[in-house]
Amino acid sequence: MKENKYDEPGFFGKYSQMPRSLGGLEAAGEWADFRALLPELDGRRVLDLGCGFGWHCRYAREQGARSVVGIDLSANMLERARAMTSDPQIEYRQLAVEEIDFSEGEFDVVISSLALHYVERFDAICRKVYHCLAPGGTFVLSVEHPIFTALPAQDWHYGPQGEKLHWPVDRYHEEGPRQARFLDHDVVKYHRTMAALVNAIIEAGFRLRKLSELEPTQEMLQRNPAWADEVRRPMFLLAAAGKD
Repeated sequence: MKENKYDEPGFFGKYSQMPRSLGGLEAAGEWADFRALLPELDGRRVLDLGCGFGWHCRYAREQGARSVVGIDLSANMLERARAMTSDPQIEYRQLAVEEIDFSEGEFDVVISSLALHYVERFDAICRKVYHCLAPGGTFVLSVEHPIFTALPAQDWHYGPQGEKLHWPVDRYHEEGPRQARFLDHDVVKYHRTMAALVNAIIEAGFRLRKLSELEPTQEMLQRNPAWADEVRRPMFLLAAAGKD
């Protein structure tokens, strides 16, 4: 049984109040880097793995995508996505990412934003994405950075006055599940090393085009001083890969 925290009322209520849930893509700090990795979307067939409220699906259509399929395991997520969408070319399906089984070459672009660290077999997902992408297609994804996921606590080491001294990294090469605390709930995430993530993409057949570890810009820091933490350690890893 796949974990589905987003259909638990308490968790979903807290998630719904996050800035990115209320403000959409522009409220997500990693959006500028993610958008920069996207290919031309005009006329493309797009698949969004873990589509949530459908922000990326609607963006793809705004950019001229021919059609968009968004999948998510959460009924709550999809209910909200459908309520926010009035576009017959966007289709939402309730489906676990692990269970996708699309036809060969069915899509031109596959995207996934902050969903795949909840999936146990990242390598299997990469192979499935490669299969359903047409030649010349692009896979763009973001996950929590391995530096961030290594320890379950996902928190700083604090000094006696509560100051953030450093970000601890331990058990880095011990890949597997971590029971993290997110929005005051226990959530299972999967830690993988940087090498494991990159090699899974390459071994699936992709040509890796670009990586980003989201170094905050001065504009981001001025807009939200909390991003100063991300200068000290990376929180997100983004990648773009192509199918030749």
